[in-house]
Amino acid sequence: MYIEIFIVLAIAIFALLFYFKTGDSMYKFVIETSANIYDKYAPFSFKVIRAKVKEMGLEYSPKQYVVQVVTFASAALGISYLYFYNVAVSIFYMIIVICVIPYLTYLRCKRIYSEFIFEQIQVYTTNTIMEFQTTQNFVKALEGVYNSGVLQSPVLDDVKEMIDMAYRNGDISDSINFMNEKYDFHMTRNMHQLFLQITKEGAKDSNEVLENMLLDIDVLVEGVYRDRIDRQNFHKQFVQYGILLYLMVMLVQYLLGIDTYLDLLENTLVKLSLHAIVIFNSYFLLNGEKYYNENVGAE
Repeated sequence: MYIEIFIVLAIAIFALLFYFKTGDSMYKFVIETSANIYDKYAPFSFKVIRAKVKEMGLEYSPKQYVVQVVTFASAALGISYLYFYNVAVSIFYMIIVICVIPYLTYLRCKRIYSEFIFEQIQVYTTNTIMEFQTTQNFVKALEGVYNSGVLQSPVLDDVKEMIDMAYRNGDISDSINFMNEKYDFHMTRNMHQLFLQITKEGAKDSNEVLENMLLDIDVLVEGVYRDRIDRQNFHKQFVQYGILLYLMVMLVQYLLGIDTYLDLLENTLVKLSLHAIVIFNSYFLLNGEKYYNENVGAE
C-alpha cells in the first residue's frame, strides 16, 4: 500500500516538475479545451465577471492553476489515505477535490469582482458629490464624473445610461432608480436621495450637507476595509483549523495504535463513519469558503 501511494505522489510531483521545465505547451491543449467548454456552458453573468477579473490582471495563470490542482490533489490523496489506507478510495477523493476547483475559482472571481464594484461605487459617489459642489447640477456632475476617466466599466457605462435617461425624460428620478436597483449600496441610495431632495425641493446652501456625506462615506469605507482585513486573517485561521480537523485521525491512530486502527477499518460501520467525517469536514471548509468569498462585507 505504501509503495502504491508513493508511486502516485511521485507521478504527480514529476508532472509538476516537468511542467515547470517545459513551460505551458504541455498543458496548452487541455487548457484551451477547458476554456472552450467553460465559454459554452458558464452563465453569462459569470463570463462577464471572469472577463473583468482577467482585465484587472487578477486571474490565475495556467501555471498557478496547475500548482493549485497538484496541491489539492496531493492533499486529498494523502489525507484520505490516512483515513482508509486504500489507494482506490484515495484516488476517488482526489478526483472529487479536483472537480471542486472550478467552483472555488467561481467564488474567488465573484469576490474580486464584488470588491472592484464597491471601490468603483465609492469613486462614483465621492466624485459626484465633489462635481456637484462645483456645478450645482446633478446631471452636469454625472457628466463631469463620466468624462474624468476615474470610472471603469460596467459602472462607467451605467453612469452614461443615467445621463442619457435624464436627458430623455427631463428628470433624474428614473436615472436614480436605475442606479439604485443595479448597485444596492447604502452610500449610493443616501447620496441619490440627497440629490433628489436638493434638485426637487431646492437648498440655499447644500455644501455643508454634502461635506458631511463625504465624511460618512469615508467612515463607511474605512470600516469596510478594516472588516476586509479582519476577514482575511480569520480566513487563514479557518483554513488551518479545517485542515487540523482532517488530521485528527492521526491522533486517533496514535492513541489506538496503527494495527488496532487497521482492524477497525474492517468494520463497515467504522468505514461509513470515517466517510461521514471526511464529508462533514469538507462541507465545513467549502461552506466557509463560500461565506468568505460571497459575503465581502461591502456594507
